[in-house]
Amino acid sequence: MRGLEFSVYKHILIYMVIRNSLLRKGTLLLSALVSLAGLAPASFSLAADATPQVPPASTGALASVVVQAREVDLGFPVEATVEAVRQATVAAQVAGRILDVRADAGQRVKQGELLMRIDAREAAGSDAAAKATLAQARAAYERTKSLHAQKFVSQAALDQAAAAWKAAEGTAASAGAGLSHGTVTAPISGIVAQRHVEAGEMATPGKPLLTVFDPKGMRVIASLPQYKLAELKKSPRARIEFPESGRWIEVQRIEILPTVDARSHTATARLYLADNLEGVVPGAYARAHFTVGRAQKLTVPPAAVLRRGEVTAVYVIDDKGAARLRQVRLGEAVAGGELEVLAGINSGERVSLTPLKTGIELKAAPAAVR
Repeated sequence: MRGLEFSVYKHILIYMVIRNSLLRKGTLLLSALVSLAGLAPASFSLAADATPQVPPASTGALASVVVQAREVDLGFPVEATVEAVRQATVAAQVAGRILDVRADAGQRVKQGELLMRIDAREAAGSDAAAKATLAQARAAYERTKSLHAQKFVSQAALDQAAAAWKAAEGTAASAGAGLSHGTVTAPISGIVAQRHVEAGEMATPGKPLLTVFDPKGMRVIASLPQYKLAELKKSPRARIEFPESGRWIEVQRIEILPTVDARSHTATARLYLADNLEGVVPGAYARAHFTVGRAQKLTVPPAAVLRRGEVTAVYVIDDKGAARLRQVRLGEAVAGGELEVLAGINSGERVSLTPLKTGIELKAAPAAVR
């Protein structure tokens, strides 16, 4: 039986070897015939894992734009910082340990909402003493008033009792106000920007506790050089650029303060933005562009620019749809977010808006087609 099994296995193995050899020869013969007939290029392959190549002409289907000179606003850029129009830092008005913290950074609060509680037992003792003194002064005044009506005391004694009563009322009111400072409430409705203390810390009068800002109204603060004040005061328009996101926002109102700093010789400008802007928070870096005129400039969208180290380039697409990488020299961003082209492209040329995708397709294309 073992001999029979070995013979069967031997015949199966010989059959598989012959079959694979015939298949390889057939494939090579078919490939040679197709190549000789001119029906396929030299890179044609019948392998099962062959990957089709994308010619560069397919880049014509990519998103692109024609670069043209257009009239744009000439801006004077100034570094700036965003701040809230309404912002308040709540400080302690009574000494004591912080017992309870009910608000944290990023939390929305309403005006009058309880934010913290401070241990104000000393203020409570002073309030109780002031109330007792007030009650005693009121009773003394009533007795003196009765005796004065019966002609037992003089008018001077009655006036003295009335003055003591008023003084006690003032002391009691002051003590009551001090006791109320143990509960810290929100001065405005908005968002808690920062919490400066932790529960258990000691609060002293004047120590900052929380900072709250109203997100509805934002403005940008910029410093203007003194030599530009006369020209910029005539500019009725300005735009705010956020470089990290490429976002541009129109300014609603410009306010330049009438004083100049003696050290830096700059004036402060307040540029008010529209209400309820998403993504604009206090402390964010921005760049203010004051409009000082208009001019014709060749511009390109930022999406078309490819940056690799110190090289700045774009993919220029010809009439046949083939893309070529070309180095360019760019200037400053103009109003609207586009970049000024100083050299490298001519007006009327088409550039790809998806340079990464274009580069991938070029690498995947056969060398003969490139």
